[in-house]
Amino acid sequence: MHPLKSKIQLSAAIALTLTLSTSYGDNGTASALNQNLDKQLNGQIAELVATYKDIHSHPELSHHEQRTSSLFAAELKKAGYKVTERVGKYPDGSQAFGVVAILENGPGPRLLLRADMDALPIVEETGVSYASHVRSTNQSGQEVGVMHACGHDVHVATMIGVARALASSRSGWHGTLMVVGQPSEETLDGAKAMLTDHLYERFGKPDMAIMLHDTNTLAAGTVSVSSGNAAAGVTSIDVTMRGVGGHGARPQVTIDPVVMAGEFIVQLQTIVSRQQDPLDPAVVTVGDIHGGTKRNIIPDEVKMELTTRAYSDKAMKIIIDGVKRTALGVALSAGVPEDRQPVVTVIKEESGQALFNDPALSNRVKSALDSSLGGSNVFIEPPIMGSEDFGNFGLPDRQIPVVMFRLGAMDPVKFAAAQKAGKSLPGAHTSRFEPSPELTLRTGVTGMTAVAISLLQP
Repeated sequence: MHPLKSKIQLSAAIALTLTLSTSYGDNGTASALNQNLDKQLNGQIAELVATYKDIHSHPELSHHEQRTSSLFAAELKKAGYKVTERVGKYPDGSQAFGVVAILENGPGPRLLLRADMDALPIVEETGVSYASHVRSTNQSGQEVGVMHACGHDVHVATMIGVARALASSRSGWHGTLMVVGQPSEETLDGAKAMLTDHLYERFGKPDMAIMLHDTNTLAAGTVSVSSGNAAAGVTSIDVTMRGVGGHGARPQVTIDPVVMAGEFIVQLQTIVSRQQDPLDPAVVTVGDIHGGTKRNIIPDEVKMELTTRAYSDKAMKIIIDGVKRTALGVALSAGVPEDRQPVVTVIKEESGQALFNDPALSNRVKSALDSSLGGSNVFIEPPIMGSEDFGNFGLPDRQIPVVMFRLGAMDPVKFAAAQKAGKSLPGAHTSRFEPSPELTLRTGVTGMTAVAISLLQP
């Protein structure tokens, strides 16, 4: 986190003035464009906040973003874009809810702007008036709460504002906009699904791609951008410890998979702490564990879902090999028969590469953010171990330069108080993640619009 200077402690009532670079025209043209964009944002901010709250209170899990995608598509159509819905195919052949909106404005670069749309299986506990009360069933058949606990509602509402601003300011940029509403980021198969459905063959291959992601590490009104590594690669792994079940009062005639699962989870921690180079960051987390039906029954198996994070292929291989070796070692030490050995499955559909911010493009993005938001409101933050499938839009070997910048989403007063106390406000993937809507959206629209205009020059 970064200490807040007093001038960064902005209130939602402050209008951030859009002072874009004048490299695309004379000062008079730029000034007129800035005034128009600022006036438009002031006029629509209340509507954008209402849209954000509507999306927030109607979250949809990955693969099920029908309402959100329809809302997004409708707004882009009204803004004058040529919109295609249901773009994307999953490995099972089902259609995804991807949205692609094209706005052509003469010769020039082709720029992809992406907003993701899916929510998470979390029961919301923010207490806000527009909180989600939605419940659904996940892929395992469990009833779960559903919440926008990662801010994709912010991303969609922001992109609606950006799309409107760019459509109304065509005199200030030239080229082609490709606005993408991406499904299923949380399951890491949404970008792949859109590319599998011939995204670039159907809509054109972009020269560059930009996204933003909100964060609890910055106050609303501020942003950050990094160069190089930005978000870690991820591999999803399922591990099933198989034993021999029986009565809880006669453990001596069983091989208890609950005990084995506990030993496995503890030993798993040595992969990162003792097998992996500490200078090459890695994470192994068990996020889900299920086994048994009753307190006095020792079950036959326990299932665990793991997420692993790393930036290098070498580190990821160490993790995957370590998971397999640890599971087998625990089973052997417990005397598990050969036909009941652990089952370790790498879920390729829920795995993805690290996100690398192209250095040259990052510099251009930062320059535009500095100009539009003020340099004191633009930070450089270190890479995170969170994952993002946005990197897939860059294609293998980074054929297309991509950049993600981070959007502060926390109430400035609450953020300053938390920093003073040495604490963090609840962040993404928690039940109390609570962005500050108006200033977050205002900053996101202002910053992303400035970035787009600066990049869409002949």
